[in-house]
Amino acid sequence: MEQRRPSPPEYTLEILTDRTNVKDIVKAVLHAIFFHRYFIPIEPCCRDVLDVTMSYIADDDLETLIDQRATALARALDTASTPSGLPSPQYNQKQSGRGQVVLQFLEKKRKKGWGFMKGGEEELCWEVWCLNVTLAMPRTESDSQKVRNAMEKSLEKTAFKIVTIVNGDRGHIPPITTTETNPFPYQILVNPKNDGWGQRMGIFN
Repeated sequence: MEQRRPSPPEYTLEILTDRTNVKDIVKAVLHAIFFHRYFIPIEPCCRDVLDVTMSYIADDDLETLIDQRATALARALDTASTPSGLPSPQYNQKQSGRGQVVLQFLEKKRKKGWGFMKGGEEELCWEVWCLNVTLAMPRTESDSQKVRNAMEKSLEKTAFKIVTIVNGDRGHIPPITTTETNPFPYQILVNPKNDGWGQRMGIFN
């Protein structure tokens, strides 16, 4: 009987943003995670988001992928928080939208084969980061300042949590057994619960 593979560790980050800063904040958080999970030589870089200094990866391909996913989330949040056919400025701004970005790190492993049959390769998930994003929509200038302060605190807390996790939880990281530039593939998914990805991967119940 085949032994069931244990579920990968899953880390949840709660993120607050407004419409204007959705992309920048989500991109900053994803870059901060990759900064600790990109197992190739990199030059330390940083960017200021709001008034918080965040680390990031200076890699064109990764930057493009992260930008695409952040844009997709921003569009999804905008659609979810605005009724069809009703312009945003007329919408009741007391309400807010929620979305999720899931970053999944994978490990390539060779499948077991029987007899002369070759097993091939499969990708197994070894770590999951869930970014739960809440969209705040202030109605007044006073509310906007309060939201900005809350966003900065949220981003600072998220950055600290990422560092705490990566420094304290290392035992599950697979050994590097390949000479490829990046030994661990990855996926960035937007609102995966909506398309059933989480259930198929056995991550979300």
